[in-house]
Amino acid sequence: ALEDERTAIQDKVRRLRAQNADVGLIVAASRELAGLPRDAEAARERWTRLMRENYERAQPLGGLPQHSQAFAGYPDGTPEEQVMYTESRRNFLALMFCLMVGTAGLPHLLTRYYTSPTVAGARASVAWSLFFIALLYLSAPALAVLVKFEVMNNLVGSSFDQLPNWMAQWARVDASLLSIEDMNGDGFVQFGEIRLGADLIMLATPELGGLPYVVSGLVAAGGLAAALSTADGLLLTISNALVRDLYFQSKPRNASPEQRVILTKFTLLAVALAAAFVAALKPSDILPLVTASFSLAASAFVPVMVLGIFWRGTTRQGAVAGMLCGLGLAAYYMLSHVPGVRAALPHWLLADGHLWFGIQPISAGVFGVPAGLLSALLVSWVTRPAPPRPPVRLEM
Repeated sequence: ALEDERTAIQDKVRRLRAQNADVGLIVAASRELAGLPRDAEAARERWTRLMRENYERAQPLGGLPQHSQAFAGYPDGTPEEQVMYTESRRNFLALMFCLMVGTAGLPHLLTRYYTSPTVAGARASVAWSLFFIALLYLSAPALAVLVKFEVMNNLVGSSFDQLPNWMAQWARVDASLLSIEDMNGDGFVQFGEIRLGADLIMLATPELGGLPYVVSGLVAAGGLAAALSTADGLLLTISNALVRDLYFQSKPRNASPEQRVILTKFTLLAVALAAAFVAALKPSDILPLVTASFSLAASAFVPVMVLGIFWRGTTRQGAVAGMLCGLGLAAYYMLSHVPGVRAALPHWLLADGHLWFGIQPISAGVFGVPAGLLSALLVSWVTRPAPPRPPVRLEM
């Protein structure tokens, strides 16, 4: 089936080029061809996921829980609904834990505290950071409610002949961002017939509320500025850590300050190109990737940071072991559920394919943080230096 579909799309591309069709149609067909799975295992994984998504969209409210219900399933329903309710609540709490703890361990945020000259200034910066972080986290659910309200009241039930222009514009950009199809042929929009990508919600919200297109441009500019600022901080932190903390600290080298700066800039460029290459592959949506970064930061840095502040017995070996163990366990749990990794590596090297306690891979920090904390404690306890012996006084 995969080869038949690939052959059909290739014939479509050749036919469009032979007919001198519109460039947009040719690009869309070429993009569809490039987006096909590479092998049968990846195709089976993707098509099974799409089948499940279509089954969920066929349910009332497109498979979403009721608006007055906080979690999926029912605590007093059937055994399957009780399990669904328990896992949904558990994943919500795990996600909140990873976001909160991961925020404290983001490396590009930790370096900002060095800019405060005094302890009081650092504490004030922490207070203001917590205020704006809380404002962001509290406004996100309110935005979700407003978007759902607008979709339910303005789009659902309307005729396909009277759809707003912004839907066609975004659909032409990328079908994965927005797609709407009359599945039952009644001519009216159903909630399950709308596929609104998570990456598009912020950009489409102004036009969804009736605001002009220029507001969406401002939102996109703000998001791009925030992304560039975050990427700049991360790239500087990574390049400085690789060059100054690893390259020059592992072995003494004679280098002038200018040479150090040049090497740091080239390292930054190499890391940026590697990140751009991975982003071009589109391994996942942006939200799971961002959440995964919080889990990795929480697993790698927070346990060692907390122990280093509040326990004087923390040793260098314990800190390194805690970072490696926490980061390794979180990355192992995440990669064990990536289809490409599961297809490339033998199954005995990965997890058993089941979720641990029903926790989704993006919340792997709930396993990495305790593992890093315990390993740092144990290794620090084993490698702690012996207490100095009191001097012996000899009396004649």
